[in-house]
Amino acid sequence: MRNTTKITTAVLAAGALTFGLSACGSEKAATGSEDAKAGKPLIVAASPVPHAEILNFVKDKLAKKAGLDLEVKEFTDYVLPNTATEDGSVGANYFQNKPYLDDFNKKNGTHIVPGVTVHLEPLGLYSNKAKKADELKKGATIAVPNDTVNEARALQLLDANGIIELKEGAGNAATPKDIAKNPKALKFKELEAAQLPRSLDDVDAAVINGNYAIEADLKPAEDALVLESADDNPYGNFLAVKEGNENDPRVKKLEKLLTSPEVKKFIEDKYAGSVIPSF
Repeated sequence: MRNTTKITTAVLAAGALTFGLSACGSEKAATGSEDAKAGKPLIVAASPVPHAEILNFVKDKLAKKAGLDLEVKEFTDYVLPNTATEDGSVGANYFQNKPYLDDFNKKNGTHIVPGVTVHLEPLGLYSNKAKKADELKKGATIAVPNDTVNEARALQLLDANGIIELKEGAGNAATPKDIAKNPKALKFKELEAAQLPRSLDDVDAAVINGNYAIEADLKPAEDALVLESADDNPYGNFLAVKEGNENDPRVKKLEKLLTSPEVKKFIEDKYAGSVIPSF
């Protein structure tokens, strides 16, 4: 145990003053940091359709009145928006769902967190060779997304519509190895999600994410042989930020605008059921 040291009132006072100045300095630094953020544009990484279109509607119609300087940066893949958010190249992203984000964070050591959920893009099965799912021939080849979550989601779609049957408990990591029953002996071709629309002439059918289907001028509500249900669907797309930036005032403004009546009407009018508001 240390010997007790006599500390004079003067020393105590000096220490208190130093602490007070330090605390004030920290508060000013934090406030200054927030002010610095507020004075800069919020750059958001997004898939071109429908995410960037929705963000650009906000930018053109709503942001200025709300005092938000918004920039939209388009990405055509599902990896770079998260890595750019993690390294600070962008302030937020808008393109993904929770199961995908959880899997991405786990595999890449990133620290991205979800904000408000904005919409759902139903996953669909499309074909240039069949007009109905039951017209798929025995041994047909089905292209599916090659990332863990969307591949499982594609197989769950086929399972829900009686095309295959998955093993019980296959869940969000299901692969073709988890198929318990495959009456038509379907074969599966794993491709990057963005390539799936271009694969339709080379395969019998493909399960395509809603954003890529719309980009390829497919109309999910009309063209899909089978379409994911919106009821109790965990795959809603949300605005996401790096952990610690959830309370950035610019992010809060954007979240409010993205869930406004104006955005809901824009989504319903423009996408006619191919994209569904989630708020």
